[in-house]
Amino acid sequence: MMIERLRGIGSHLLLAGTAVLCAFPIYWLFATSLRRPSDVMSLSPVPWPLSVANYADAAHKVDVAGLIANTFLVALLAAAAQLLIALLASYAFAMYTFPLQRLLYLAFVGTWLVPFQVTMLPNYVLLNRLGLIDTLIGVVLPTLCSALAVLLLRQHMAAFPKELVAAAKIDGRSSWSILWTVVVPNLRPALAALAILLFINAWNEYFWPAVVLRRSNGVLQLGLRSFMGTEGDDWGPMMALASLACLPVLMLYLLLQRHIVNAFVRSGLK
Repeated sequence: MMIERLRGIGSHLLLAGTAVLCAFPIYWLFATSLRRPSDVMSLSPVPWPLSVANYADAAHKVDVAGLIANTFLVALLAAAAQLLIALLASYAFAMYTFPLQRLLYLAFVGTWLVPFQVTMLPNYVLLNRLGLIDTLIGVVLPTLCSALAVLLLRQHMAAFPKELVAAAKIDGRSSWSILWTVVVPNLRPALAALAILLFINAWNEYFWPAVVLRRSNGVLQLGLRSFMGTEGDDWGPMMALASLACLPVLMLYLLLQRHIVNAFVRSGLK
């Protein structure tokens, strides 16, 4: 009994230490942003006296509200489109039987293994011909489908009780009705977990927006470049803008953490 208790204490201490190591960079980010401009390079773990001068400086140099709004719009549209397409595709692959089903599924998921740098040039040429370069739509359009989202969601669809679907068909419901009234309500934890992963991935994207948005800093990640120069980086405003970029993601996780935990628990039970 004593050995098991010591093991439990050791496991909790290990988890606590890992959590501290993971959270410390985030703490240092906010701590640096709240220092006075003259103390930005200080190694003191506690930022004192507190100052919002870095936030004011960042707001003066860039349109913080506009960058946040644009980034949120791009991330929301990309995540919503990817989730909808993944939901429809995974439902078809899991619930229906059709010719070349396995081959088509492997080909669809196989696109996930293709590096984005390979498809970047064709996407850029297409957007240029459509006149969508340097627009937010041009950032979103090539990211509307996520093979990884289909792969993850299909696993949950495949484990869904086929008896419920058969009973709904006997009741005369259409496939569209079955999807939204039977399947989706029972997959809310998985959908919430996938939604937040897609949103965070779209929110943190830097490379593709940097290619498309040539003449403007339309998203937060590109706005950070405004504080980088050949004479040195302006760390105070940069950390302030970076901390503002973290807040929406943290709030989203706090709102959906119960669904995310439930999704992982259910996946483990399967």
